[in-house]
Amino acid sequence: MEAIVQYLLSGLSAGSVYGLIALGFYVMWSAAKAVNFTYGEMFMLGGVLTVVLMEFGLPLPVAALAAIAAAALAGAVIERAFVRPFNREANAIGWMLTTIAVGIMIESSTTATYGPLGRPLPTPLVEQPLRIGGSGIYPQELLLPVAAVAVTAALEFFYRRTVLGRAMRAVSFNRVAAGLVGIDADRITLLAFAIAGGLGAFAGFLIAPVIQASSTMGVIVGLKGFMVAIIAGIANARGVVVVGILYGVVEKLIEGYLSTAARDAIGFTLMILLLLLFPQGLFGRPEVRKV
Repeated sequence: MEAIVQYLLSGLSAGSVYGLIALGFYVMWSAAKAVNFTYGEMFMLGGVLTVVLMEFGLPLPVAALAAIAAAALAGAVIERAFVRPFNREANAIGWMLTTIAVGIMIESSTTATYGPLGRPLPTPLVEQPLRIGGSGIYPQELLLPVAAVAVTAALEFFYRRTVLGRAMRAVSFNRVAAGLVGIDADRITLLAFAIAGGLGAFAGFLIAPVIQASSTMGVIVGLKGFMVAIIAGIANARGVVVVGILYGVVEKLIEGYLSTAARDAIGFTLMILLLLLFPQGLFGRPEVRKV
């Protein structure tokens, strides 16, 4: 029983990270029908930059905010320089190749300057684990599901209750019509990529004290976050968080009862099967286009 509780708690925290990453893909896709495949690197920057800035003497809150702001700026720059020029046509895919290439460059340059090894991000919330049902979990890990729920609620409030959020929904629904009523669709898209970049860095900052910040921490996490978004239905914010948490729990159960090696093999196989069964995603809806 203790083992099951431990797997569930660990899966809850890991799945919340996937959910936060998937929310970033949701924000980008909603505005541009394109995503930033350097998103794993935005996640990595949240942890790595926080560690580096703290080594320069900044307090943790200031270092974290600066890292999130830097990732948001990076997301905006990537949209302007590497997504927008290659996303002019309806079926364009050039943005996929360019953002993948930029992600490789960011990871390589970070490894060259930061080093290949992980570094701890000290916080008071990883000093003493909490005991729940005989199992242990750090308070830092419990912050992750709270953050995932809070971010989802904040995004829904933003999209439904603010003028800017409604403008982003309008661009998502019909980019041309939004432009005709005076909405600057390009500026909205730039903002969406900046928000997503900051959100990815926020997730990286939250998990870095648990796993240590390294230049490669975002590679697999970014891919899994994208897969979670697709399986859930990338246009459904609540859905991507739910699927992210469920996938994290399933991963930990596979890891605990089978092996770490089987975790990704079985996990990705399940994702492929779900995508075959639900092409629009578990919470997605078929898109109807009038010709």
